[in-house]
Amino acid sequence: MQVSQDALNTLFFNARTANGFTDKAVDPALLRKAYELAALAPTSMNAQPTRYVFITTPQAKARLLPAMSAGNVEKTSAAPVSVIVATDTRFYEHMPQIWHGKDAKENFEANPTGAQALALRNGTLGGAYFILAARALGLDCGPMSGVNLAKLDEEFFPDGRFKSNFVINLGYADHSKTFPRNPRLPFETACTVL
Repeated sequence: MQVSQDALNTLFFNARTANGFTDKAVDPALLRKAYELAALAPTSMNAQPTRYVFITTPQAKARLLPAMSAGNVEKTSAAPVSVIVATDTRFYEHMPQIWHGKDAKENFEANPTGAQALALRNGTLGGAYFILAARALGLDCGPMSGVNLAKLDEEFFPDGRFKSNFVINLGYADHSKTFPRNPRLPFETACTVL
């Protein structure tokens, strides 16, 4: 069943990357709802390697800002919530609880290169799913890769288990700071039908 045009507008057509935010607070319950929606989306072998750290306090924001690139500091400061999207390098420890097949944990432990590739690919998917879930709940998102990931990992994940991937600012957009949509590649350039 296709979703409504209103839903498509919310998720895609009218949505923009938020470059500034109003001071309206984000209800913490929305963070849980967004995660629960995003968690329903598919990952390879239901691995669910994405981890989310919600930065909501001034103290936590002060830890985050030194890792942001210069162009992202102001908007990150203004965002009611920032989310560190990270990957659990030992996601497979949960496989006995979340995957129906046998020996998945052991197979990933024996193949660290394959585990790392699956974690990064599916951890990134989880972040993308989270953006769509947050938009569906009325939040505006500003995903950013302009961040020093090594600094983030040192500050937030010193034991090395989680690896940061990117950051998403969340809140209610200040539309005076929204850029017009840049052109998208046409189907003929980006797609091949065989």
